[in-house]
Amino acid sequence: MKELYNRTRSFFNVVESKIAFYPTVFALLGFHFAILMLYLENLGISKYLIEHFPILVVDNGDTAMTILSSLISGLISMVVFSFSMVMLLLSQASSNYSPRLLPGLISDKRHQIILGIYLFTIIYCIFVLFSIQPTGDKYQIPGFSVLLGILETVVSIGAFIYFIHNISQSIQISNILQNIYATAKRRLNDLIEHEEDDLQEFPDTSDWSEYYSEKSGYLQNISFTNLVDICQKHDILIHILPVKGIFVLHGIPLFKTNREIDKKIENKIHPNFNFAREELVADNYALAFKQITEIIVKAMSPGINDPGTAINGIDYLSELLALRMKKKDTSKIIREGKIFVKLNTVDFDIMLYNIMASIRTYCKHDVILVQKLLLMFYYLQKQEHKNESYEDSINAEAQNLLVDAEKAINNKVDVNHIKKLAKRLNLPQPKTEA
Repeated sequence: MKELYNRTRSFFNVVESKIAFYPTVFALLGFHFAILMLYLENLGISKYLIEHFPILVVDNGDTAMTILSSLISGLISMVVFSFSMVMLLLSQASSNYSPRLLPGLISDKRHQIILGIYLFTIIYCIFVLFSIQPTGDKYQIPGFSVLLGILETVVSIGAFIYFIHNISQSIQISNILQNIYATAKRRLNDLIEHEEDDLQEFPDTSDWSEYYSEKSGYLQNISFTNLVDICQKHDILIHILPVKGIFVLHGIPLFKTNREIDKKIENKIHPNFNFAREELVADNYALAFKQITEIIVKAMSPGINDPGTAINGIDYLSELLALRMKKKDTSKIIREGKIFVKLNTVDFDIMLYNIMASIRTYCKHDVILVQKLLLMFYYLQKQEHKNESYEDSINAEAQNLLVDAEKAINNKVDVNHIKKLAKRLNLPQPKTEA
């Protein structure tokens, strides 16, 4: 039962990111609420209100049908407009910033919930409209249900106003960067908080038995709770080979075990790996570094040339890198003081190199951005770090940046200014060729 719960929870995390998830849930709620209200109408709820609060109830069948028809038409128009605005947002974000941002924008719960409120009200009004008998007496008209439909429409109009405000904010690059940063920060803080200082080493896995992926897709979620339960039950250790968040192809090695296991145990392990066709920062903090890097690179591309956005991106990148330095390069799942699962992760030096390799290509010619990157390296040197090699990686990338900048910048005054700044910040100077 516990295993089923954990799998269901992991599956829900994947499905929740789909743009149709919350609208579908709200549409079903609208249908069931309409059935509930029609049941209460049969019990005489409108009759009671007509006798005690007649001002609240519509007691004419033609009037009720006209009101509901108008509400449905208006709400459908709002749905079309809102959906068009979402598509415009996605198109602009993809062309101006990075296509990698789309999954995160699509999974925005606020947009999904607003669309869900529209569908809830539309479905509710449609089924209440079907129940109206224009020729019936006033006690047979679902007046209270019509009143609720009007109130729900008022709520939908409020949601529409909020949607216009939110969509205008969402397209601004400062808010996009802030959302990426906040999501990645939460994820990193959670990993650092649960990271344990283990004194034992995980055994060498070079001669362990390999087992292969049965699916393709981005390795989005792993149910570690179930994996540890399986390890304890069958007395095995597991080494997960792909880095979380990368695209896993069918048939490549997925995990290793310290001893051979039968097909039955293997079939228990495989469902605990959840694959998806898109990447989300909430599940993989490394994606935040990719997205911010791509925003910086796109901003400095010749077609856009927006140094201001690049500077903002470097600021957020500096904060996330400083936070990443507080985390160890290895990830191990420990229970009761024993390591059961080892997970491969992207090392800090590799991550920093990949980030800077892209940024150097487009920013090395810009004096302001080179200075900003040097200040980032200086800031990172002063931060708390889990591994002494992190500082070596920072120094190496600072040297690479200075070498590229000296070759790309033609003005000797600018080159000397950059060298003086690097010297003042105590950053290592590039080795001059003999």
